[in-house]
Amino acid sequence: MRIIKPVTDKKDLKAFIDFPHTLYAGDPNYVPELFIAQRDLLTPGKHPFFQHSTIALFLLLDGSEIIGRIAAIENTRHNQVYESTDGFFGFFDCINDEDAARLLIQKVHQWLEARKLTRVLGPVNFSTNEVCGLLIEGFDGPPVAMMPYNAPYYLPLLEKMGYVKNVDLRAYRYTVENYSDRSLKLMDRIKERLLRNNITIRHINMKKFAEERDALREVYNKAWDKNLGFVPMSDAEFEYTANDLKLILDPKFCIMAEQEGKIVGFALAIPDINQVLIKIKRGRLFPTGLIKLLANKKKINGIRIMLLGVVDGYRKMGIEACLYGEIIRHFLEKKMKYAEASWTLEHNDMVNRPIEDIGGKLYRKYRILEKNL
Repeated sequence: MRIIKPVTDKKDLKAFIDFPHTLYAGDPNYVPELFIAQRDLLTPGKHPFFQHSTIALFLLLDGSEIIGRIAAIENTRHNQVYESTDGFFGFFDCINDEDAARLLIQKVHQWLEARKLTRVLGPVNFSTNEVCGLLIEGFDGPPVAMMPYNAPYYLPLLEKMGYVKNVDLRAYRYTVENYSDRSLKLMDRIKERLLRNNITIRHINMKKFAEERDALREVYNKAWDKNLGFVPMSDAEFEYTANDLKLILDPKFCIMAEQEGKIVGFALAIPDINQVLIKIKRGRLFPTGLIKLLANKKKINGIRIMLLGVVDGYRKMGIEACLYGEIIRHFLEKKMKYAEASWTLEHNDMVNRPIEDIGGKLYRKYRILEKNL
């Protein structure tokens, strides 16, 4: 008999986090999330998302065997910003079984309808500031850092539940063979032109990390596209995320455009830590995972270009080209093998065209789905 079980204690939460490890056992492209990071993310009082919003976690059991999991999410800040009544589903994992998927999705719908929400979007793990999207093209390799992964059967299962496309997200790949050095050739000339407007390009100052972090939060909340329901991060959320990223940050891959002390744009690329995490069994740092992490961290030869934004009023001045150029320069200096630029909205030509111009190849697509309740 199949039943839905709410996650109510630490034992349930452990089972919720661990289920994908069992589901994807034997899949060479699956990368386990670190257990401690997922535990903190999903524990009220640990992650600042819970200061304003609510989630409910559910397991699907067939007898004593777990065959699926899902989260129902009410993001209050999203609905305040957009004056909407949207709900979300996330952390969706399921065996290839239509009945199992239906039971999980129906439970989310019931939970959201009880809160008088009228539309559901997903998969979104809290918000678009975190991991989101369903992989629909590009199943030929492991995901890069902080990008989702799922089996190809997820899309047809959700479409059978009545879900339709909301928007597609894109991931572009560069290799040392296919990048264009146009940005590098133009960068010094553009920098000179920017300097006449008192705009300089520099790396983050790690000795003043807290100050830099707070300045970057203002840019992040102003510069990003609202077409996909972007919601500004609270101070606590941005601090939480920044402090996590600090653990793997290479300062030369965090680049800012600054005018007279005011940050007007920045770009961030992070090491593809998934090259290491894929080797850590079930996401456990102990007893051997930490040794693997420390031993292999310096061997990482890929990056994810995670963020690149310029505030309104400073766009199309060449700042974007300089930010990309600095990333490419450091990429070459470190003898990296590949870079992924992700994610971008499918219709955001202002971002996608420059990526393609400097050699980025569209190689993966992700989809946000929606359904009216």
